[in-house]
Amino acid sequence: MADAIVTRGLTKDYGGGKGLFDLDLAVREGEVFGYLGPNGAGKTTTIRLLMSLMRPSRGSAAIFGLDAVGRSVAIKRVVGYLPGELPQLGGMRGGEIVASLGALRADVDRAFVIEIAERLDLDLGRRYREYSRVNKQKLGIVLAFMHRPRLLILDEPTGGLDPLNQQTFYALVREARGRGATVFLSSHILAEVEAVCDRVGIIRAGKLVKVADLDELNELHQRRMEIQFSGEPPLAALRAVGNVADLQASDGVVRCVVRGDVDAFLRAISSAHVVALSSEEPSLEEIFLAYYRETS
Repeated sequence: MADAIVTRGLTKDYGGGKGLFDLDLAVREGEVFGYLGPNGAGKTTTIRLLMSLMRPSRGSAAIFGLDAVGRSVAIKRVVGYLPGELPQLGGMRGGEIVASLGALRADVDRAFVIEIAERLDLDLGRRYREYSRVNKQKLGIVLAFMHRPRLLILDEPTGGLDPLNQQTFYALVREARGRGATVFLSSHILAEVEAVCDRVGIIRAGKLVKVADLDELNELHQRRMEIQFSGEPPLAALRAVGNVADLQASDGVVRCVVRGDVDAFLRAISSAHVVALSSEEPSLEEIFLAYYRETS
C-alpha cells in the first residue's frame, strides 16, 4: 500500500526545546491515522508544516509524493483541512462561506454540503459572527469534507462538540474512509482516537515516541478505581491481578489503578459485596508520564 503522508527528519525548532523534532512518519493511503498527544506536544505544528503554512527548520514532508513546500498548491486541491482555529469571517453567512470556498473547487456537490450541515444540525443561513464556537467548528467540518477530498487533515476536530455531534463526526470519518480517503486527525483524547482510528502516532514534547496499531493502545489505557465494600475487601484476589497497581485500602474502601482490560479486576471483586464503585480516567498527560516512567 502506498503512503499518503511521508515525513523525513521534519523539524520546526522554536528554540528553548519547543517545537517539533526529527519526525519520521508514514501514513498509509486509505487509513485513519490518529495523532495523539497532550496539548502543546507539537500536533498543530506538524499539521501546519504539512499544509505549508510554515516552513520547516530542516527535514521534509510529502503528500501523495508531492513536496509539501514546493507543491503546496497542488496538495491543497486534494486535501480537506480543518485548522485548530478558524479565521474570522465576519458578517458572511455560513452558506455564503461554503459557496465562496466551493467556487474555488470544481467538485463540490451542494446536496452533499446540505446533507452534512443537516446531520450536524448547522444553520447555514446564519452569519458567521453569530455562530457559537461549536457552530464554527461544525462549519469547519463542512468545509473540510464538502469536496470529498482524497486526504483529510483535521486538527482537534471534535473540540466543543456534544456527544451526539461527535458520533456524527465519527460516522463522517468512517464514510470518508469507505470512499477510499485517508484521514489524519490530531487529538488529545484517547477515547476519541480509539473510536475511529486504524493506527496511532503518539507525540510528546515535540518527538514521536510510538506508532501503534489500535489494539496496542490497550497498554496505555488505565482507570482509577474506588470501590467501597461491605465487609472485608478481597485484597489477596486484587493483588493477584496482573494489571492492577497502586492498591490502597482503608476502612473498607479500596483505591487502585487498572491498566487495560477490566475483566480480571471485576472477577476479583465479584465474590465480595460492593456498596459503591467509581471509575475515573486520568488525563492523557498523566497516562503518558506513568507509561514512560515504566518503559524508560
